[in-house]
Amino acid sequence: MTVLTDRELDIMNVLWRTPSTPAEVRDALGDEGIDLAYNTVQTLLRILQDKGHVTYTVEGRAHRFAPLVRRQDASRSAVRQLLAGLFNRSPELLLSHLVRDEPLDRAALERLRDLVETKLSDIPTAAQPSARPLRKGRTP
Repeated sequence: MTVLTDRELDIMNVLWRTPSTPAEVRDALGDEGIDLAYNTVQTLLRILQDKGHVTYTVEGRAHRFAPLVRRQDASRSAVRQLLAGLFNRSPELLLSHLVRDEPLDRAALERLRDLVETKLSDIPTAAQPSARPLRKGRTP
């Protein structure tokens, strides 16, 4: 899946809430402080359709657009691109950045800790080595 641009994401957020006509998308975006021309919304919907992200049904003279891509799939794709582009493909670096540099309240940090602990409990413990590890500079 291709990653959505900021404006495409704005439109998809409207469509994930409810299938909408271009006029309804424009109105919903306006309610969020995003002022786009009707023709711009139509163009972006056509681009999203060409990319396979939305479909439409005809209702009289209007087209009602609906998402073909789930929000979860779009999120997964965006995070993968973010990991590859800025975090050297390291989820640990991304999570470290979020915890260190983003404002998180205690409840959010506790939820993150619970997620990490759940993930840790799913990983089998490594078998203990039978021999002591070599100290630096020593040979067997």
